[in-house]
Amino acid sequence: MPKGYIIGHITVNDPEAYREYVERDTPILEGHGGRFIVRGGASEIVEGQTQERHVVIEFDDFEAAKRAYHDSAYQDVADIRRRTATSTIILVEGT
Repeated sequence: MPKGYIIGHITVNDPEAYREYVERDTPILEGHGGRFIVRGGASEIVEGQTQERHVVIEFDDFEAAKRAYHDSAYQDVADIRRRTATSTIILVEGT
């Protein structure tokens, strides 16, 4: 069965406040079986435009990724990200 992913491209505008998002989202997403494959780190844009920070969270399947993202507890925490960063969040089915 194909895995599911939440992929985030993020530019943090308020690092102090964003830290709360990172602390609170981790246990929620891990509770849905999420595994952080990429979380920040060095990156190089070789084509196109994107944000400054990249996150890839792997789930056992696409439905699990969707459940994690749409979880009301996660959505409450996601409001912190929405206030403190510019982001694009993508749900992807893949291998």
